[in-house]
Amino acid sequence: MPDVAALTDELAASTSRRGFLARVSRMLALAAGADAVSALVKPGEADAFHFCGHIYTTDSCPHPTGLPRVDAGGFPLRAADGHPVDDLGRAVNANGQPVDGNGRVMLDPDGRPLPSAPRTQVCQHGVAARLNRPTHIDGAWYRCCGGHIRKLIDCCAYTRQRINGDAALTGYCYAGRHVYCVMYYDTKIPC
Repeated sequence: MPDVAALTDELAASTSRRGFLARVSRMLALAAGADAVSALVKPGEADAFHFCGHIYTTDSCPHPTGLPRVDAGGFPLRAADGHPVDDLGRAVNANGQPVDGNGRVMLDPDGRPLPSAPRTQVCQHGVAARLNRPTHIDGAWYRCCGGHIRKLIDCCAYTRQRINGDAALTGYCYAGRHVYCVMYYDTKIPC
């Protein structure tokens, strides 16, 4: 007489969604090769569900390049390399002029330097303008990301809704303010 429990497990594995996904996962792993799969997400380099150090609960503050990396003054930086960017997302030099990948000032078709765009603090000016009310950086927390300490920052306001559209959380905000969005600063402190 056949083993009913074994047949039941085999049937469930071959017909259920879970069984199907397990088979597909095995096939993909075999097709891609173990090295390619392990290279997809390396420990310490993943952006978690949102960005490293922050599980996706409150969304990023509006930022010209996407991920909300800022410098110590709260001005936008390109997430990949920490290069300063203007409010249009263009890399800029110390004078605020847009530059190309080699650091040369970008020129218009007539050979004149492109005009500079503003470079505003993400929370204190960019988010405040969007909310049409003052915002504050009240607190932060720290995580180890990419071998350095990352400061995760709450951009707080007197608001009942966060940028996601759901109820705003207190987070590290003071004086009755709530978290509207989050951003981060990468320190040079190793961890």
